[in-house]
Amino acid sequence: MSRVCQLTGKKPLTGNNVSHAHNRTKTKQLPNLRKKRIWIEEQNKFVTLRISTRALRTLKKKGYAKMAAELNKAG
Repeated sequence: MSRVCQLTGKKPLTGNNVSHAHNRTKTKQLPNLRKKRIWIEEQNKFVTLRISTRALRTLKKKGYAKMAAELNKAG
């Protein structure tokens, strides 16, 4: 299972750790993902999603239907 938010599509970022001697080593910044059961009113059922905590906060504020509509409209 890949480390991608199922709602927003957030993925790991890659970059370099740079030491004082300017040696560079690759590093990965992972999104803060959680497994969460969400009640979808329109379908009248629970759905388990692997979403980022940032998406979870937005979901609580806007609701699933509005958030999904905005993401479909943007992408």
